[in-house]
Amino acid sequence: MAARNDRGATVVELAFLMPVILAVALLIVQVALWFHGRQVAEAAAREGARVARSAPVSGGWEEPAKAKAKAVVGAIGPRLLTNADAATSTREPDERWVTVTGTAVQVIPLLPELAFTVSATSGGPVECFRPDDGGLDCDEE
Repeated sequence: MAARNDRGATVVELAFLMPVILAVALLIVQVALWFHGRQVAEAAAREGARVARSAPVSGGWEEPAKAKAKAVVGAIGPRLLTNADAATSTREPDERWVTVTGTAVQVIPLLPELAFTVSATSGGPVECFRPDDGGLDCDEE
């Protein structure tokens, strides 16, 4: 049997440990939400890049690729990836890339300094006819 002066010690120990346990649990949930937001950004960038790569060489591919990427974010996880934006770029004369950037949802929204920015880029060469004579660029359509 415990001594009378040890009564309530368990409650005091729990009061010290509970904030640490709660912080670890919230951190685990926040990392899971960041990871899921990253997956949404990667899927959106991949779909936007698919549109960009299959568009004609002559141009006009930027807006449809951005619209597709934003539509994918809106369909999959509009609350998981807030303030999502899509940007397009070219790295080679015949390579097109789409980058999706947004903010992962926060477990504790009162702490804005804990906002996790998510960014994903996808792309590759334009899908077009390449001649057998060793030409590197696509023919104009």
